[in-house]
Amino acid sequence: MSKKALVCGAGGFIGGHLVKRLQQEGYWVRGIDLKENEYGNNHADEFVIGDLRDPLISEAAAQGGIDEVYQLAADMGGAGYIFTGEHDADVMHNSVLCNVNMLNAVKNAGIRKIFYSSSACMYPEYNQLDPDNPKCAEDSAYPAAPDSEYGWEKLFSERLYLSYYRNYGIEVRIARFHNIFGPQGTWTGGKEKAPAAMCRKAAEAEDGSFIEVWGDGKQTRSFLYIDECVEAVRRLMDADFTGPVNIGSEEMIAINDFAKMAIEISGKKLSIKNIKGPTGVRGRNSDNKLIREKLNWAPVQTLREGMEATYKWINEQVMLTRKQAETVS
Repeated sequence: MSKKALVCGAGGFIGGHLVKRLQQEGYWVRGIDLKENEYGNNHADEFVIGDLRDPLISEAAAQGGIDEVYQLAADMGGAGYIFTGEHDADVMHNSVLCNVNMLNAVKNAGIRKIFYSSSACMYPEYNQLDPDNPKCAEDSAYPAAPDSEYGWEKLFSERLYLSYYRNYGIEVRIARFHNIFGPQGTWTGGKEKAPAAMCRKAAEAEDGSFIEVWGDGKQTRSFLYIDECVEAVRRLMDADFTGPVNIGSEEMIAINDFAKMAIEISGKKLSIKNIKGPTGVRGRNSDNKLIREKLNWAPVQTLREGMEATYKWINEQVMLTRKQAETVS
């Protein structure tokens, strides 16, 4: 008899890919989200349109002999959404409710194991001021000083999950995601993250023009391709290790160089125009020492390979959008 999994946030980018992976492994999968996946990554055996901020909906989602829960549902977005400060109350309120409700639902249903997707945004800002030497080892989380309310919520929720582990014996698995990207993710509208934004800007730009990059472009990040992320999630879920553990790449790159990579992949002659905009911390890079030690695993795909696949998909979306606009006009 196949295992049953519940994926919360299955209508999102990572959730859609995770559902597909679980089904490939033989799981029966129920997905739940406020919306279906907008890019057709809908493979769940049962998909529920539901709001996990409602405890009754969370309780119902956990029924039916579920063996494992993957809690990815959150109010989130890229720098343009997270760092303006305009969405802080919604981000904290919505995400905390999803987590509290799902933990109670798991406890009440007698489900023994739940995965929680935290974020590298919970790391202290003071350890990420040097773009060339950020410190993001798992044990560097305290004294706590995230640079956004999104990061504070993630840190609080980690503690929430660990308290349910201690008090109720629920097996929790906590991962801190570092900038996951790839095809079938948000690529426009303000909630997209840097890889999708760079690809979209390059795809939309006319040859000989420029693309805009927020800040001076010297801030650094690392980015992990979606297939590597899902692999790590599954390994963590099957391992005898609670976490928190980083799931990310150690291939750090300056944002201006990242933009140049997108331009090279596009094959266009474009320049970069640095403008004012929200940038977050000066430097962030995954520290993979712990995941290598505990899971005997680390990502192997290069950033360039992932960006080539992502650009191809986003360029197709840009072309499709243009064609639809021309048809309407």
